[in-house]
Amino acid sequence: MAEPAELYGSEVVRKWKIKGGKASKVFCDRASRVEHRSCTLQLSRRPLNMVDVREGNPYKINEQRKKYVQENTSNISCQISSLLHDRMTDCRYDAPLNSFDIEITDRSFFEINIMKNGKAALIDANERFGLALDDFDIDYYYDIFSNKVNRNPTNVELFDLAQSNSEHSRHWFFKGRLIIDGLEINESLFKMVMQTQNHTNQNSVIKFKDNSSAIRGSKIPVFKPSDPSECSPFLKEDSIRHITYTAETHNFPTGICPFPGAATGTGGRIRDGHATGRGSYVVAGIAGYSFGNLNIANFHQPWEDGPSSYPFNFAKPLEICIQASNGASDYGNKFGEPVICGFTRSFGMYMENGERIEYVKPIMFSGGMGTIDDGLVEKISPKKGMIVAKIGGPIYRIGVGGGSASSVDMPKIVVNHWTSAQFNAATLKWNKKIVENAGAKIYADKFELGDPTINALELWGAEYQESDAILIEKKGLDAMKKICQRERCPLSCVGEIADDNKIILVDFRKGVNDPRPVDMDLNWVLGAVPRKTYNLTKKRPTLPILSLPKFDFCHFLKRVLNLPSVASKRYLTNKVDRCVTGLIAQQQCVGCLHTPLADVAVTALSYFDTVGSAVAVGEQPIKMLVSPEKGARMSVGEALTNLVFAPITDLKDVKCSANWMWAAKIDGEGEKLYAACKSMCDIMAELGIAVDGGKDSLSMIALLKGESSTEVIKSPGTLVISAYAQCTNITKVVTPDLKCPSDQRGALLHINFGSASYDQKFRLGGSALAQCFSQLGDNCSDLDHVETFINAFNVTQRLIRENLIISGHDISDGGFITAILEMAFAGNCGISLDLKTTT
Repeated sequence: MAEPAELYGSEVVRKWKIKGGKASKVFCDRASRVEHRSCTLQLSRRPLNMVDVREGNPYKINEQRKKYVQENTSNISCQISSLLHDRMTDCRYDAPLNSFDIEITDRSFFEINIMKNGKAALIDANERFGLALDDFDIDYYYDIFSNKVNRNPTNVELFDLAQSNSEHSRHWFFKGRLIIDGLEINESLFKMVMQTQNHTNQNSVIKFKDNSSAIRGSKIPVFKPSDPSECSPFLKEDSIRHITYTAETHNFPTGICPFPGAATGTGGRIRDGHATGRGSYVVAGIAGYSFGNLNIANFHQPWEDGPSSYPFNFAKPLEICIQASNGASDYGNKFGEPVICGFTRSFGMYMENGERIEYVKPIMFSGGMGTIDDGLVEKISPKKGMIVAKIGGPIYRIGVGGGSASSVDMPKIVVNHWTSAQFNAATLKWNKKIVENAGAKIYADKFELGDPTINALELWGAEYQESDAILIEKKGLDAMKKICQRERCPLSCVGEIADDNKIILVDFRKGVNDPRPVDMDLNWVLGAVPRKTYNLTKKRPTLPILSLPKFDFCHFLKRVLNLPSVASKRYLTNKVDRCVTGLIAQQQCVGCLHTPLADVAVTALSYFDTVGSAVAVGEQPIKMLVSPEKGARMSVGEALTNLVFAPITDLKDVKCSANWMWAAKIDGEGEKLYAACKSMCDIMAELGIAVDGGKDSLSMIALLKGESSTEVIKSPGTLVISAYAQCTNITKVVTPDLKCPSDQRGALLHINFGSASYDQKFRLGGSALAQCFSQLGDNCSDLDHVETFINAFNVTQRLIRENLIISGHDISDGGFITAILEMAFAGNCGISLDLKTTT
């Protein structure tokens, strides 16, 4: 092999001798490739510190010399390559490429031979391909193919069924039969959630479908082109536009690879938002992050004395905190969607029983506000002869198997390109929903491929994030082509609607009569299937009473202000656009110092009107560790005490997205989820608000493998409530920054929404203060008096409309003193308090 000096020039290469080790070559950072006998590595042009790479103990030996040392052993070579590349996006080559020509290998599919080998063939395929099928799934699919259609399934069909019928897609637990300590629950969780609609105003126009929700909006003046297919004048005309909201999580990919995982979380949610109905408008985003203890170097926090070991296949909490927020912000910035609301939480603690609870598997929450024209709310049913088309980027070998991988407590799938979606490619499973009740024939050869080696399984199962599946009437094809050409958006006409309720995929370079990778009845993946049964047990550990040490008040306050859920979020808001679109009426930052404190996010529905939409978020997972019931009620209460500072039409017009993140299938956790869900539904019924959508992620655990045992790390059970409503006047939103009244007279009032004046309670369980001393406590805050809450909400709304409230802030993490300090910080003023109880 040629010496690197011959390849890159003599200036690049020098020799270096490590005392006690073998001779190694040093390559300066100007080289774009490092070549040595055992490998070829891709390097960035960033300066690299010199490292000693002797076996067993790599360490820095010279901070001054920006060089790189590589030992001549394959073992050390692998260690170095793992430090230099991202295993999700880069490959290690053992030899230089001789050609850029790509050899296309056999792309044929194959059958799973159940007709000969029986159910054992399905079990083997499940293990080999990491399909996450349980015994119920295996029995169900075996019955379909062996008894009903009397043939072997193909690998593509089996993969499709695993993804389409995974927990991630089918929500088995929320729709399943629950038996708690031998007693069957009469209603499924999903039915309980849907019944919240029975106690509220009927202003939902889209609910529990379409991966998004919508409530009734207003007739407003809108700005639109007279002909979208060509350069044309814009017109101002009155139109009815409704308010849309969607909320999702992307936890598993973000835990594995934070930047692209969070970026695709944002991108996937944008896709679901704009695909609402027959097309809607994306306006603004909401982002939330929950991660473990940060353990920042040289910034030790007392509550982080606990665990510091993390599974090899999950990123560290600090990396998630930085890179996940970077990824979500990056995608939104590039797309042109501002992030105007969110939350951040860090938690990790050992319980009294030795159980470790920490957001090792993180939460990456992404919500989206938007609008939809009244005439586009309902999708048109497919008709025979319609063209099935795909708009968006080409297909890559990315995001295959994500549904099943994210649906199990510990995926047996090796973490690789398949299960981790990439932010700059296209990712979404081929959408069979658009051909429901009709069927279609799809041709693999008609897809635009970004990688010519894609096979039928990858084409059918990969997630194309920046793509949509659409139906086009033949008479409208020319118009669609014209619009796509103008927008520079690829359009592939890939099939045609049938009327046999079957979905058929014709393989590459094959005819319609050749064996097919997919030939399935749509009822197998979209129709009704038997409910699963879950036997749950109630396990509620006895929690010790909160015991605080004898410190002075300032010591307590300093700890609380350093907790990530309380501390400034400026590091999150400063790097992301918060005003693009020209429709943002209220983002996070308020006051003369632009302090990120706002309780509610508000957007305008039109450039020519003052009506808009308001969204606020609530989540109280640490209180849920104390009491799932109280934590659920407090999550609802927090969302509403944030929303109250925007004038809305009516409390009963408020609709909510409920997103659940839970380790539901771990012993004892399923019952807690049921208790929290029932509590949420009950309090919403009393308040007169309702859920109209949401998602669940019920495999929130990580496994830390030790030499002799495996530690199960559960993420705290979390409910995120996004409450949204129509804002009657975007100019009257109240912000937290303290303002001096024009007549120099005013009062600062503390209003207790949750308790009657005669029943004041000060409960610290699950509080920021308790967490700062590595405790939970045994009794947490609650929404005790619903009637008081409703009255306080309505009075506050009336006072806002009458311009009698000029500043306002909710009391949440950190308590009363934190709320007061935040208001003073944002107002750039001092404050003197006289704490007296008045009725």
